[in-house]
Amino acid sequence: MRRMIAGLACAAAATLATVAPAQAATVNPVKALKKQFSPGHGVRVSETARSYVDGKAALVTRTTGKLVFGESGVTGSDLSFRYKAVKGQDLPLTASLGATRTISVGGHTYMQGGPFSDELPDGKKWIRYEDVAAYQTGQLVDIFHPKVLKGVIADAKVVKGDYKGTITLKKLAALQGEKLTGNLGKIKVGYLIDTNSKGLVTRVVSDWTLDFGVLGASRSVTESRYTGWGARVKITAPAASQWVDSSDLLSGDHDSDVPAEISDNAISSLGQGR
Repeated sequence: MRRMIAGLACAAAATLATVAPAQAATVNPVKALKKQFSPGHGVRVSETARSYVDGKAALVTRTTGKLVFGESGVTGSDLSFRYKAVKGQDLPLTASLGATRTISVGGHTYMQGGPFSDELPDGKKWIRYEDVAAYQTGQLVDIFHPKVLKGVIADAKVVKGDYKGTITLKKLAALQGEKLTGNLGKIKVGYLIDTNSKGLVTRVVSDWTLDFGVLGASRSVTESRYTGWGARVKITAPAASQWVDSSDLLSGDHDSDVPAEISDNAISSLGQGR
């Protein structure tokens, strides 16, 4: 019996010695992301962005929808945005006009709702921005860009399996191939990135503050969750009979609340050119 127990103990020890290194290994999030880049597959997005003015809650933006991948990244999106002002605060103009929806597919982006509705010709429901592929949400840390994910992971500390760090807007923009200069580029963005056992990002939280001096400070905290990695995703453009080109709608001398251009990501929405 003693020999049997000793034999079982040795076998168990050998098994633990074999399994332990595999369990301890960390899956590289960048490699895991690239494996997801398969045409017709994608991920679901659920995001809450909270804005604060001088420390007081001002606006909550909720974003839901889906992204579809190609062989090297995101190729399309279908995202809905809803806005809620905190009691006592006014909504920004674009948010005060109601919920919006954005579909990006085939290299073009279609906008509906909010400021994109009031000036549409009869029978039209969408405005098309030609040659603009946008999947912009409120998340500055674009984990769907491998170079960005690699950069923020490299600079982060691993805390209980999460990646936690700080990066300047200038460096974050550079990772996306953008350029930010001046005081805006010096702003620091704190971030937290959660991954699952497969190395896929499940949550990103970013936090940054823009200080206007005597005019006060504006803080943004955005929490993005990603689920359903690898699911089949199909995104379809609105029928041609339902949209009008932004260039046609904005031609002429009349004033319009419709933006002449839209940014293709959260970084470019800060105002720098491409």
